[in-house]
Amino acid sequence: MSRKNGLSAIANEVLGDVQKEAEAIILAAQNEAKETLKAAKKQANQSYLTMIKQATEKAEAEKRKIASVTEVEMRDRLFQTKEDLVDLAFEKAISKLKDFAKTERYHDYLFKLVEEGARKIGQKNLVVQVNAADKIWLTQGSLNRVSKKLSCELKLLDQTVNCIGGCKIQTIDGRISYDGTLDNMMQELKPILRVEAAKILFSVET
Repeated sequence: MSRKNGLSAIANEVLGDVQKEAEAIILAAQNEAKETLKAAKKQANQSYLTMIKQATEKAEAEKRKIASVTEVEMRDRLFQTKEDLVDLAFEKAISKLKDFAKTERYHDYLFKLVEEGARKIGQKNLVVQVNAADKIWLTQGSLNRVSKKLSCELKLLDQTVNCIGGCKIQTIDGRISYDGTLDNMMQELKPILRVEAAKILFSVET
């Protein structure tokens, strides 16, 4: 073999080794790139799933929040509607009581309230207080007839009470009293009106 041919063979061998090494490096790089891409894709998928999960959880939380707010608002509206019904019934009842207090039948009713209050207190000396309108027609003489019937002394006070009608009765010292005003009766009626309003709204007593 000539010197030239020997050098050519060596060169070819070296080039072959370099090419093989280069191909190995390229293959390793490709495999690494594939793994990197695969890992990146997996991470991207995981990030995507995490993002979807977080978005879903946030959406569910918002739904629960909205549902909760809606439920509270509905409860508040129902409560307000019930109160409005009570107020409406109360106003109508007061209007009817005011009309009733202007009738002759009311006069007899007031005497019954005086008797009822006097009997409940059960004392011999009592004072009676009425509003300004009733003070015009209710006289001490008419109270004396009730006093005789109950075997007690009823004194009509000059001082009037601000009410729709009815009366207030108390002992001389004021320790025992009876509120027989129509206004007080209406206040005692309000809880019953609330129950009736609840029945209308919810079909149950609450």
